[in-house]
Amino acid sequence: MFIAFEGGDGAGKSTQLQALVSWLRTQGREVVATREPGGTELGCTIRDLLLHGGEVAARAEALLFAADRAQHVATLVRPALQRGAVVVTDRYIDSSVAYQGAGRALAPQEILDLSHWATRGLVPDLTVLLDVDPDTGRARRSGDDRMEAAGGEFHARVRAHFVSLAQAHPQRYLVLDAGAAPESIAQAVRERVQELLGKRSGAGAEQSPGGPGMP
Repeated sequence: MFIAFEGGDGAGKSTQLQALVSWLRTQGREVVATREPGGTELGCTIRDLLLHGGEVAARAEALLFAADRAQHVATLVRPALQRGAVVVTDRYIDSSVAYQGAGRALAPQEILDLSHWATRGLVPDLTVLLDVDPDTGRARRSGDDRMEAAGGEFHARVRAHFVSLAQAHPQRYLVLDAGAAPESIAQAVRERVQELLGKRSGAGAEQSPGGPGMP
């Protein structure tokens, strides 16, 4: 199973990802916890350039995120899924569509197509969207990287596009209020993941990792 946590900066993705990973491991499952950008050695270099380097043109930024994702999927995500592990990632394709497509005012469909090509169509089985108000997110984050330091209008566009993605593909999303108590969020995530795992076990059929293809 492939699970992605998405949401604006300050939404609490890392906290909820670790809670889910810990719970899955108590169930005896192999779990690979990763992130984008930076889930691979190459990705760490790209992450440093993107978040802590100098000015990066919007289209160059989109291409660098796609390069990170291509390496991530080819060398870490797909191999883990193929051996039967659960992969849980902090950010995936939807972040590029929201941040570069909507936030940077590039064409969201072009960003989606680029990521589709980079990943060969690998889509999460479940995307957990932690919906955070931009003002709340700003109060929570440190603001020490290029994305976090972007203006309020940028983060408002990002949030709106995340919500529109979830509304367009409700079967793939679990949308939760990032302002709720952390344990209640974690419980809701566990319940959805347990439901999906149960359906797979009950079906008794082998499923291809990553779902039915790009939306």
